Amino acid sequence: MIDHYGWRSVFLAGGLATLTVVPLVFRLLPESLDFLLSRRPANAPDRVNSLARRMGQPELVALPDRDTTTPSSASGLRRLLAPDLRRPTLVLWGAFFLVMAAFYFVTSWTPALLVEAGMSSTQSLTGGTLLNLGGAFGTALLGALTARHALDDVLRVYLFASAGLVVAFAASTGTLALAFCIGALIGIAVNGCIAGLYALTLNVYSAPLRATGVGAAISVGRVGAIIAPSTAGRLLDAGWTPLALYVTTGAVFGAAGLLLLAMRVKQPTENATLAAGPTPPSP
Repeated sequence: MIDHYGWRSVFLAGGLATLTVVPLVFRLLPESLDFLLSRRPANAPDRVNSLARRMGQPELVALPDRDTTTPSSASGLRRLLAPDLRRPTLVLWGAFFLVMAAFYFVTSWTPALLVEAGMSSTQSLTGGTLLNLGGAFGTALLGALTARHALDDVLRVYLFASAGLVVAFAASTGTLALAFCIGALIGIAVNGCIAGLYALTLNVYSAPLRATGVGAAISVGRVGAIIAPSTAGRLLDAGWTPLALYVTTGAVFGAAGLLLLAMRVKQPTENATLAAGPTPPSP
């Protein structure tokens, strides 16, 4: 497509697609229940009851009392490390660091390492493209699975699957078709890991802390994302083989899965919030 139409045409087509899709998504997606209950925009009761009907829950006669406690950034960070949240917070930070380090190594180094393993430039680009295309399905599959199973259990399966697939991919580069198939599966798995961590963070913290909790976890993860690609380059210069790097990356995914065993998350649901109904007045 690029060879036929040129780069500018491709970017223009992508921009037009974005302008078309974003307003449609904005119109069709329902608003967050937490936002409706805390911010109380216009027609909040009707919009909450519309969500209740869609989820098969009874409608509310009146909205629950609003939680007016909004922690500042500094107090929010301290709250993340309070005794009741310290363990899940540290586990999340460790998982974000490991997963984002492994994810950015895989996505940034795969084409170059495929060339190092003996593939042509065209074949390596195809492998990298399949890896990214697989990511489009990883999040959708995660959502379908978590509708039936606990999110933390599904996420651990994704992490352990990523560990095995990354090692299998490095060992399969001699068979082109097999390597491409495994590369697409890796895209599904590793992108699902990232999406699952975001969703898990939302389950750990209450609504007033979620923005701070997610922001802090992402910040820690970005440190891993910065360190991993440059570290891979140094290890290659030191004589490491692509297989050794991929095996190490698989171990990092596996370590993140084991780390999540230390945290059992009580799954909060919007259904529970709706079922709770209005908070009775204080005596």
